[in-house]
Amino acid sequence: MTAFAYSLLTMGGLGIFFAAALAIADKKLRVQEDPRIGLALDATPGANCGACGYAGCNAYAEAVVLEGAPINKCPVGGQDTINGLARIMGVDATTAIRHVARLMCRGTAALARQKAHYEGPTSCAVQDLVSGGGKACQWGCLGGGDCVAVCNFGALEMGPDGLPVVFDDLCTACGACVKACPRDLFELHPIDREFFVFCKSHDDPKRAKEVCDVACTGCGICARNSQGAISMVDSLAVIDYAKLDPHVIPIEKCKTHAIGWLHPKQDLAALTAPAAGAGGAAGQTPATGAD
Repeated sequence: MTAFAYSLLTMGGLGIFFAAALAIADKKLRVQEDPRIGLALDATPGANCGACGYAGCNAYAEAVVLEGAPINKCPVGGQDTINGLARIMGVDATTAIRHVARLMCRGTAALARQKAHYEGPTSCAVQDLVSGGGKACQWGCLGGGDCVAVCNFGALEMGPDGLPVVFDDLCTACGACVKACPRDLFELHPIDREFFVFCKSHDDPKRAKEVCDVACTGCGICARNSQGAISMVDSLAVIDYAKLDPHVIPIEKCKTHAIGWLHPKQDLAALTAPAAGAGGAAGQTPATGAD
């Protein structure tokens, strides 16, 4: 028998041996996966956005099946995902409360002052690092569009006033914009919530007035008349929605319109043109916030 034949037999024998060893190991060492995990994964939207608090849809599916995680943690899938997971887990389906992103700033190019002409990378994260960009308010929207860039659902675009616009019908409350904003201006709220403090400024009253026409100046009028629903934190009004009755808040006394309704009867243009007609607030669809 030639050397070639010996080599062929040897390699063939080794191949058969290792194949058999792997087959035995697969039988003996296989970890059985709960078949419900695959079904739960199919019930998720597959966005892998992390809005549920897990690394991705597969991690969330495993948590639901193996750890008893709540079935209503997926804002992207909404009620359909809840219903699907409920059937798989044999539990009652809860009702999903739809949330959307809201921008807590109304500091448009016309209403917020500029401290300098900024030239450089437009990214909000970069501007925030480089002396805070050109905007005088260190708390307001920089208008660089980082939030738009990270939105995988087309729910955000930059408006002509320099603030991002949120399209409620496309927003899935995945939270990507919340994480991307270096000034924490985005918040997730129930879609039917309409009353907000549209500002994040903690500047003292004098400074706040100097840098923005729509900043919260910390006067405290809203807090004193809120029946305990609004507190002042470092010159900023903060709402406790569990206690809030918006109809008792004297929003007409807020000279800067920093607090009020998402869809007010009178447009913010009234600040610069008192005779302006009715409309929504600038910056979102058609709703935004203030600074």
